[in-house]
Amino acid sequence: MDILVCIKRVPDTSENEISVNRDGSDIDRGDLVYSVNEWDNYAVEEAIQIRDKVQGSITVVSVGGEESEEVLRREMAMGADQGILLSDPAFGGSDGKGLAAILKAHVDKANYDLILTGAQADDGSGQVGGMLAAMLDWPFASLVNHIEVLDDKKIKVGREIAGGNQELNEIDLPCVLSIQTGINEPRYVGIRGIRKVASLDIPVLGLSELGLSPESVGPAGAKVKRVDYFIPEFGDSAEMLGGSTEEIIEKLAELLKSKGGIK
Repeated sequence: MDILVCIKRVPDTSENEISVNRDGSDIDRGDLVYSVNEWDNYAVEEAIQIRDKVQGSITVVSVGGEESEEVLRREMAMGADQGILLSDPAFGGSDGKGLAAILKAHVDKANYDLILTGAQADDGSGQVGGMLAAMLDWPFASLVNHIEVLDDKKIKVGREIAGGNQELNEIDLPCVLSIQTGINEPRYVGIRGIRKVASLDIPVLGLSELGLSPESVGPAGAKVKRVDYFIPEFGDSAEMLGGSTEEIIEKLAELLKSKGGIK
């Protein structure tokens, strides 16, 4: 089984104090520490476990600048067979649809049985996996927390639904799945593994290699445009009500009356 895992280089929230820049156009990226997106790490681990059971290969792909080679090599050190960087100045400013179009252009030139993405990345939109599946006209499942390969044409997936319930589906291959954290425990990547892949070639594909037009990606192709970043103002602190159940109910009723919530 040939598996493609889409990964992204993002600010490491455990290592950074995130703040908004002066003009409110973005976060302040001056001294940020970056790493692979957490959800993507689970997707790569799941791909490795599938490959080890049924054989095949794993390709990790990222859309970004040359610095994204760092996270590609990390996932190759983790166990992916190869990495591909989709990079072009024209890709900057792409929205979710644009990123999905860039990934689709690569998939169209390859032959994958399964595509995994993280459930979401740093902007929290969770759009790219579903959009990519729609563009490819492939089946799609989101928030997947269990995968079982049935044969070379079908897999069974478990996904998280409302109320913490579990849903099981059989899905035809090829398909796209967005992976939820907790599906597995990503393995540790040591310095020896990183050194082992340091000299491996990572192909870089741009606009012309992918056969894309400048109008389809970047700001020109974006249907969603970010207009502002801001930190919400803090409201009044919560008031904790004490006493017996009857006393709490009475206090709550009085508060609601005073705020106009009930009459």
